[in-house]
Amino acid sequence: MSDVADRSEFAFFTLGEGGAYVPTRYARSAWSEGLLNGPSVVAAAARSLEIEHGVEGFQPSRLTVDLFAQVRFEPMTVRTEAVRSGNRIVVSDAFVEQGGKTVARATLVQLRRGEQPPGEVWLSGREMGPPPGVESVTLGAGTRAWFGSDGAEEPWSPSMGPHQGAGRKRFWIHPLDVVSGQDATPFQRAVTTGESTSLMAHWGTEGIGFINADLTVALARLPRSGDIGIEADEHISDSGVAVGTATLFDRDGMFGTGTVVAVSNAGRQIDFSKRGLVKGRSDGGSGSGSGADPEKGTRV
Repeated sequence: MSDVADRSEFAFFTLGEGGAYVPTRYARSAWSEGLLNGPSVVAAAARSLEIEHGVEGFQPSRLTVDLFAQVRFEPMTVRTEAVRSGNRIVVSDAFVEQGGKTVARATLVQLRRGEQPPGEVWLSGREMGPPPGVESVTLGAGTRAWFGSDGAEEPWSPSMGPHQGAGRKRFWIHPLDVVSGQDATPFQRAVTTGESTSLMAHWGTEGIGFINADLTVALARLPRSGDIGIEADEHISDSGVAVGTATLFDRDGMFGTGTVVAVSNAGRQIDFSKRGLVKGRSDGGSGSGSGADPEKGTRV
């Protein structure tokens, strides 16, 4: 079995022997050529948990992934186990493994869908939706993402560079499939996009210099459209430690949130205006040219 899949499909992995996740070039990290990116790791964990522990009538309400070790650009496996199966709550865990060691772990909480309680509650009233340029066009996996930010000359554009400022960030994308030849489910697309909470919350005037150590995606419902968006809510940081939050939305509005904690990686800060690194390599670790993979920056 080859250590790396050489496929042109827009997916993070192919399936190898024993169900192993064999990375494609789309799973490569922008931080380092030798590592897998965060979206690919959390998407694989989400896929395995959904396939092996998903329950009809239950909403996948929260997925928390601890990213406590580097995940090499090599095949990996995901082992899952049931934790709790109740009348209104189902909990399961996943362990992402390479070389016999756990490199990430995840917990999925599913809640039974039911009747909405009576009464009115406070709502922010924020309205979110696709960029004007794609309101009548549904994006497919692998198509160019749209980026937006407060204070930019163009509120939305298909390029990251113009949005490298101090304004609030957002983007709209159809996430990659997790496995080649298999359409990503709404849950998998939500988790993949949710991993960009760190990018949206921590991307500033000099690029991004924080790398997230975890991800929590909380979902009131699943996305209803194939293309979905994410917008930064808050960035809080001190002494090289950060907390970031963001809101997930589709063509019908908000459906969930993302939260991350992150640690400074200033020595390898990624400058998206140059599609490379402020410090370190100048190519951003692509190896295939910026034109060949225009959304690589979203997969850190």
